[in-house]
Amino acid sequence: MSDDKNEIRDRVRALVKQVLETVPTEGESGVQTSEFVPEHVVVNSLQDKIGKEFDRDESAKTLITEADLRGLEPGSKLRVSSNVRFTPLAQDIVNDLQITLVRKEPRNATVKVRSVALGADHGGYKMKEQLKGFLSDFGINVRDFGTNSEDAVDYPDFAHAVAQSVSGKQVDVGIIVDGAGIGSAMTANKVPGVRAAMCYDEASARNSREHNGANVLTLGGKMIPDERMRNIVKTWLSAELTEDRHKRRVAMIDSVEREYLK
Repeated sequence: MSDDKNEIRDRVRALVKQVLETVPTEGESGVQTSEFVPEHVVVNSLQDKIGKEFDRDESAKTLITEADLRGLEPGSKLRVSSNVRFTPLAQDIVNDLQITLVRKEPRNATVKVRSVALGADHGGYKMKEQLKGFLSDFGINVRDFGTNSEDAVDYPDFAHAVAQSVSGKQVDVGIIVDGAGIGSAMTANKVPGVRAAMCYDEASARNSREHNGANVLTLGGKMIPDERMRNIVKTWLSAELTEDRHKRRVAMIDSVEREYLK
């Protein structure tokens, strides 16, 4: 039995040796090991996401050097951490190439909500898409009510859908984006239980939450730059109605609404 095992082992070794002898080594005809570069394949389902909000993600780094910026074209978008620092040369490159910095916000314990209903018309579509990633970085669950392109639509439909979700307690708060933010606020405020506020800076965002108990935020997608939008949303989500005098006045708002629901 031992001789049989040895014979089998010898056959396996001989077979392996034969196979190895037939494999071309580096430099032989037909082998281009030094020139071969694997093709980078993008899965179709991810195609629209890549390069949409940013061209390169360096958010894992706290210090950006000139090497991290190599290959970026003028006007590129670079995703970085909220507390990132740049070497002097890297900062010069950012300025010279007019690179847009997309700051990744860490999950923040000060955020007071866990879920957000999100909606927009065609004028707010681009900003809505940016908001989805921004909110996800805070660990917030997002329900997207559309729209899903820049094709012309009617803003009241989407404002109504978001407001109904807030009124029905399906989410904590809602955010709606249209061209100016005004029409969506008017529409949302027709839904019982909704207090929508159109905010244009951090002060109005904080006031709408702390003083007026706003549960829907509306934004003008064509009126404010992206960086201000992020500051407004972060401030709005981090504020809440706490003082008794403000709670009493919000209760008065609700009582006026009830008079017309009878």
